[in-house]
Amino acid sequence: MTVTTGGRSTRGGDAGARIAEQLRGRILRGEVPPGTRIRQEDVAAQFGASRVPVREALRILEHDGLVTLVANTGAWVSRLTLAECDEIYQMRERLEPLLLRLSAPHLTEADLDDLQRLAERMSETSDVDEFLELDRAFHLGAYRGATTTQLGELVVKLWNTTQPYRRAYSRSMGADAARIVHDEHHLIVADLRDGDVDDAERVLAGHIRRTRRRLSRHPELFEALQA
Repeated sequence: MTVTTGGRSTRGGDAGARIAEQLRGRILRGEVPPGTRIRQEDVAAQFGASRVPVREALRILEHDGLVTLVANTGAWVSRLTLAECDEIYQMRERLEPLLLRLSAPHLTEADLDDLQRLAERMSETSDVDEFLELDRAFHLGAYRGATTTQLGELVVKLWNTTQPYRRAYSRSMGADAARIVHDEHHLIVADLRDGDVDDAERVLAGHIRRTRRRLSRHPELFEALQA
């Protein structure tokens, strides 16, 4: 299947899907931080819905990696320890280059032009939230050519679970680190245009690994988000 950023479809659950879409956006934008309890009655009142579509929405978000459901207890916005985040980044470091390799032969010139524009816009913005939105669009856009049954969906889930910590890190990223990030985005596009998938994979793996190592040096980011 083509990589997407949305959740799974629901059976007769259009209302649940709509609620999930709204909550997903708020979580990914950092409006609802990790560890926040999500009360079904509050969500139902907010959206003017019964608890049935709210429960379906929470199941969708659990599938997305954004919500943790505890039986007979409730729902919380998912959160990670530093060790868990490190493990997820190690998974991404190995899985995303493979997804890029599967995608690359099917990317059109128009797709590559879109990636180039996203890379340029990222290097021009100083707004962290805009950068994160563009960064997500860039990487998932680079994978859009892949047809997979599980890998694409898994990668999106891994992106979802690390989003709050990527945001916290990006706010503290210095000018030198930012410049390297932007250069790597441009290198990936250049490699894809040249048909050098081996180097594109290498740059991408290093790109992810560098973020993982920098995050590991900032345990305070996880402590703050766990509070």
